[in-house]
Amino acid sequence: MEALHTIVMKRPAQSRVMTRVMGDSHRRFLQTMMLNGIVDEQAAKTLHQHCCETHNAQYTADKLDEFIDTINSKLQPMFMQIRKGMSEDNGQQFYALVNMTETEVTRMSSDYADNELELFKKTMDLIVGSDAGKASSTDILNSADMLSTKKLKKSEAEHLLNRLVQDQWLNEVRSSTGNMTWNFQFS
Repeated sequence: MEALHTIVMKRPAQSRVMTRVMGDSHRRFLQTMMLNGIVDEQAAKTLHQHCCETHNAQYTADKLDEFIDTINSKLQPMFMQIRKGMSEDNGQQFYALVNMTETEVTRMSSDYADNELELFKKTMDLIVGSDAGKASSTDILNSADMLSTKKLKKSEAEHLLNRLVQDQWLNEVRSSTGNMTWNFQFS
């Protein structure tokens, strides 16, 4: 007599399946991130809870990163991602919706002109390349003369630095030496 064998296919753990299914709570979270662009960690946690409760989805306070990973898995084909970063000023955590690629379309959708974006990149290079994590306004204004795109006048570069501070891309730190030098840090 032959023995009957039953073959059972194991299902993946429920939590693993659920992490990749994007529901209404994820969509609401993403829509809010699209509206705000950047939120601090506490606001992200509050938003996570609100979105889950509003759409009767399971909410687990310590699962924010997994929740965001689910959204990111759907954003990846569009070269976008919600990223976590930390302020160098005070160590506060932030979440931001970021574009992961640069194309003609993404450059056109920017609030900044090509030469302004180029100066911002040069500013980032100066900040990252410095031991103190800062760049002086003099060094930044001097790099405005070396743009490969349309050159910026010093007054235009100063105006751009003020806009970048106002838009919270840079932090302005007064020099402790008492002179008129300004230092900038990435926000």
